[in-house]
Amino acid sequence: MFQGEMDPEIAALLGTEAKPKASAGSFAGSPGAPATDFASVFDDNLEGGEAPSGDIDLTIASFPEITKRFESIPIEAFNDPNYYKVALSGEGDIAQRVHGILQKYLNAKDPKDKGVFRQQFILAYWDFLINVARKAPGKLPDPKKYLLRFSILHPTFLDGENRALFAKFVVNDYLKEPVYYLDEWFKAVGTGTVRNSSTDEVRVAKSNSAIRIQQLLEKAQGKLDGARSLLKAKDEERTNQEKILADSVQLIFEHFPLDGFRDISACYSESQKRVFGEIMEILKNLLKVDHDLDLFLKEYYQAEQDVKTLQDKVEEEGGGITVDVKAVDTEFETIKQMAKMTIGRQGNHFPILTSEYFHCMPNDIGYRENVISVMAWIESIDAEAFCRFHRNRLNRIIPYVVLLPTYGDSGMCWEPFDRYNRATSRGRIVVPMYSKNLQTAMLSAVGDLRWQVAKEKASRFWMEDGLTGAYYQWFQKMKLKGDVKEAFISDYITWMLKESEGTQKLDKELRGVFWRHMPFTKPIKEKLKNRSYVYQDLFQRDVNRSMSDGY
Repeated sequence: MFQGEMDPEIAALLGTEAKPKASAGSFAGSPGAPATDFASVFDDNLEGGEAPSGDIDLTIASFPEITKRFESIPIEAFNDPNYYKVALSGEGDIAQRVHGILQKYLNAKDPKDKGVFRQQFILAYWDFLINVARKAPGKLPDPKKYLLRFSILHPTFLDGENRALFAKFVVNDYLKEPVYYLDEWFKAVGTGTVRNSSTDEVRVAKSNSAIRIQQLLEKAQGKLDGARSLLKAKDEERTNQEKILADSVQLIFEHFPLDGFRDISACYSESQKRVFGEIMEILKNLLKVDHDLDLFLKEYYQAEQDVKTLQDKVEEEGGGITVDVKAVDTEFETIKQMAKMTIGRQGNHFPILTSEYFHCMPNDIGYRENVISVMAWIESIDAEAFCRFHRNRLNRIIPYVVLLPTYGDSGMCWEPFDRYNRATSRGRIVVPMYSKNLQTAMLSAVGDLRWQVAKEKASRFWMEDGLTGAYYQWFQKMKLKGDVKEAFISDYITWMLKESEGTQKLDKELRGVFWRHMPFTKPIKEKLKNRSYVYQDLFQRDVNRSMSDGY
């Protein structure tokens, strides 16, 4: 599709030819551009939530500093004698069923009876929990909020020390990273701040024009999100280049008196002469950046016009459509499935937090601040852990992270990016909060994300190209059996925990694959090159590639 042209699908829907409707020189409010900034539709933040993917700042290079891990004043909710009653209230017969089965489970003496009641409770609890999740977009009482967030059904199921620990966790999201507790996630999905997971997409017949228009509108909004992020990043790149140019020019203006001539300045020094060539390169870069910015502006205005056109079309069709399955209900089913997968078939599926099963050390509890700390640690080792290439630019895009209050040990990725914006949208990963080791749980999720992003990038050539292709070829060469992705995730964890410390655990060839396709950060590489000849050789290969045109 040519720059500035209407999407062919939209043109076909409207029965018109795809013609340019905007130019790089048009502005909102001027001919050729809509008067309303429709991108502002995506600017609303939810309390404790994260803005949509269109508000991703591609210029941010690191995670924020964590200045507060615990509240100075503990919350009082867990001391409320009516906590359990409020948590169950207003949920109908299923709440009574949960209460009845729980009583039988707690009072059972025979292990077989206890096992039966335990399984009955698990099934009933999930049926009960969906009712609480439906209320998340509104104002939740604290007991229901912490029931979703931490799986605390009754505070006395925890001993006093752990109860006091949970009471000190920070309630509000001051860090503004896309890391969500479960109550926050259902609120974001239910209010439209975050789209439903694509795994829960309701399949519809293409002949239903109203639904088709709505799908095209979502696609156009995704393009608008991406165009806006790219514009911001490109503008930042231009600003940086201009600053470098100003500093270089200023260096040329520095002169010293010529020896023996107090009123005559000396000739340009060798370092100043080199600056002339550097300035020419900077000017070339500025022209290229300006050219890209012009193209991105055309794409942005066209996407904006497409959104406006489709919004008008939706209103003509009756103001939108109603899908039978509610957003929170469909997302709940996805979350339920993710919870089971992170726990595993042999894991502990008991759905509420009790001292009987909770044995985490404070540093291994997956509360928000801990998770962000681990993500920062991962990024300090794996330089491109949260990056994706688009148009020869490496964009840092932190995925949505949903914290599941379960006893699972493995995190996972269920979407590498939004289906309507592959360029700059966030992926989605889930992490169990009560794992044996938070670092390992997070690494399994990030490893899964890395695999899926690389596989989608390589498309049908995933067994040949890029990271997945190189790993698959090695996997086949070694005649290994089992699931390739699971093997990759296991090796990724070893790469991050052992190889980054100089402990050689991976096959030599595989180490070379990871070194090239998942490079360590510069400080890690500098440290490793002095550890052994193995890493020194890999480091030297980097140097050789950087000096060649093929790097």
